[in-house]
Amino acid sequence: MDDRMENIKVLVVDDEQTITQFLMLGLQNEGYIVENAADGMQAIAKADHFEPHIVILDVMMPGMDGFEVCRMLKKKGRKLSIIMLTARDQVDDRIKGLNGGADDYLVKPFSFEELLARMQARLRNQFPELGDSLVAGPLRIDDRRKEVYLKEELLQLSPTEYELLKYLAMNQGIVLSKALILDKVWGYAFGGEENIVEVYIRSLREKLHDKDRQLIRTIRGAGYRLDVR
Repeated sequence: MDDRMENIKVLVVDDEQTITQFLMLGLQNEGYIVENAADGMQAIAKADHFEPHIVILDVMMPGMDGFEVCRMLKKKGRKLSIIMLTARDQVDDRIKGLNGGADDYLVKPFSFEELLARMQARLRNQFPELGDSLVAGPLRIDDRRKEVYLKEELLQLSPTEYELLKYLAMNQGIVLSKALILDKVWGYAFGGEENIVEVYIRSLREKLHDKDRQLIRTIRGAGYRLDVR
């Protein structure tokens, strides 16, 4: 785990004890400071004194559901990131959660590795003060100097290659579509084709010595994923 994440506080909110114990043990092993709450009112009370950086929030709970908890946490103006969990893969639920202030959404069952990747992406986006360096497996990205190191090798990247690799690293483990990459790296004003993404991915792989495509993986029909495991 990135050393800068060791002081990150996570609040796990779920009424299922087995899930709570699993998440707490896994997150503590990753170096996070973790507390838990079994219902909505307890979650809001704990958030007041624990001041978590990130909340893993189950939707379906007795009494106050996760949507209402999310709304109340965000209403207080706290700087925190919320990932909602649900057993229902319904588009309306996802939209309701995101409109209520949630930053991300995972459907049960989910892999712990995906949760970690999404947490780290949200934290780096919302808490840039964690530091100027981003570590992703053998890569170290120094955003202040705009430099990228592959182990000890300083890579010679163009500004666009740098921004593309940084975006992949900030979302390591998450599949990113060409359209999303185009918007985030090139911007909405860019009028070019999505094929430009393929060209730059190919160039990055060459400079990363990634001939086997094990670092930047192509997910057929979906996009690309930086895989540092």
